[in-house]
Amino acid sequence: MPSAYVDTFARDHLPPPQAQPEYLFDLPTLQFPAQLNCATELLDRHVAEGRGERLCIQAPGLHWTYAELQAQANRIANVLVHDMGLVPGHRVLLRAPNNPMLAACWFAVVKGGGIAVGSMPLLRAKELKQIIDKAQISHALCDLRLAEELKLAAADCPTLTQLRFFNDPGADGLEAAMARQPATFPNVDTAADDTCLMAFTSGTTGSPKGTMHFHRDVMAACACWPPHVLRPTEDDVFVGSPPLAFTFGLGGLLLFPMSVSASTVLVERVSPPELMAAVQQFGATVMFTAPTSYRAIALSLQGKPWPAKSLRKCVSAGEALPAATRKLWRDASGLEIIDGIGSTELLHIFVSADEHQARPGATGKAVPGYVACVMDAEGRPLPPGQIGALAIKGPTGCKYLADARQSQYVRDGWNYTGDAYLLDDDGYFHYQSRTDDMIISAGYNIAGPEVEDALLRHPDVAECGVVGVPDDERGQIVKAFVVLKPTAQPNPATAAALQDYVKQAIAPYKYPRAIEFLDKLPRTETGKLQRFKLRQT
Repeated sequence: MPSAYVDTFARDHLPPPQAQPEYLFDLPTLQFPAQLNCATELLDRHVAEGRGERLCIQAPGLHWTYAELQAQANRIANVLVHDMGLVPGHRVLLRAPNNPMLAACWFAVVKGGGIAVGSMPLLRAKELKQIIDKAQISHALCDLRLAEELKLAAADCPTLTQLRFFNDPGADGLEAAMARQPATFPNVDTAADDTCLMAFTSGTTGSPKGTMHFHRDVMAACACWPPHVLRPTEDDVFVGSPPLAFTFGLGGLLLFPMSVSASTVLVERVSPPELMAAVQQFGATVMFTAPTSYRAIALSLQGKPWPAKSLRKCVSAGEALPAATRKLWRDASGLEIIDGIGSTELLHIFVSADEHQARPGATGKAVPGYVACVMDAEGRPLPPGQIGALAIKGPTGCKYLADARQSQYVRDGWNYTGDAYLLDDDGYFHYQSRTDDMIISAGYNIAGPEVEDALLRHPDVAECGVVGVPDDERGQIVKAFVVLKPTAQPNPATAAALQDYVKQAIAPYKYPRAIEFLDKLPRTETGKLQRFKLRQT
């Protein structure tokens, strides 16, 4: 396919074809043309086909139609190209909390043939420098409120020469530059396999990995899980907590609603109470958040009337959904959570079940368009009931930016997600742990999430995390870190009661031989439990 790149850095640093996974395009909706710009498909197409006046993005005090978002994105694209010298293939760092201007900037970069590189708002200068250096980023569009750390990083990053700040009322701000530009822009005719975004992993245990995604990957993600599992309509209103820099958030809060001409709500503060307030204020019908948020909201509403009458779909991903949290949410809301597992490397969800097919403790089945398998250590498929490594093939796949870890993630054409699963007799996949988090104690394999689920069923437990810690006698023992509800006391008697409770709930050898009480658990910005920090405690 003829590339539109002028700057060929991204294409030059893709893994060689033999190191990439096997791609599957079996569904009719996955037959993409050679030339494809996902901004044309997700935004401009709706305006061209007469849906420009449909509501697209809402935020406190702001409502943009599809035509208004297009105009904003076009003006920013003109600023990028004519004022900032963007050429197709340049990488553009985007930095902001979830807000409409960040969405407009994302589409502007893609329209101009650039590569959008999201960054979590809480990243510091050192972490930003790692991303900028690895992706050789030349341009940045940043919310003025997050300027300080970016400026510190830019001072030590010679490739980053073009910075503009938005939500900036000054004469040098992006808005002032936009006012001088037309509301039309000719989108770059990119190839379907030109990279349009790079998403960086958190890098909590080493240097961050940059995952590269093509224009066709974005459209493939929209063609698989949403229509077959979520099944949204054009009248849905999406809301959620994951940052747009996280592919779970980018898909759930921007790409997927726009793929069906629905609308999305972008709010900057998304604690559980604030998320529920946004659901009520905007009449949201589809919510994306992590299991921790579902649990916190449900606990806060116990014994109270359900306040969010508009909500009809609830999606969980990012970490394993405990069966206890699923039940707690269903009891509070009457709604079944749609669970799923995805990865930054594959862009979005590839194993899931809709609310009608959901089973407690099971993630689901392979999403149409993908195939999934549980493998042994030699890369051979395991029969149902045995724990192994989850391996995936589909229309998207891992393409690390110039990273030797590609050979760890992709083997024999399969994407190995790093998750340990078992398959049941009905074809449902059941999460066990991360493959490097499996606890081996006195010869027994123990999955930390199973112990966590048992603890979460106890009425005194608000949150918990379970890891293996070294032990001279057993190799490892199970240790639980527990956050209690305010009514419970963190003392030896409570610890003993929790241990006895787990022994009654699951096989006794799995009980936590050590319990430590904490005020809060360490989590990433996206809500994932940082078990490596617990192991260091």
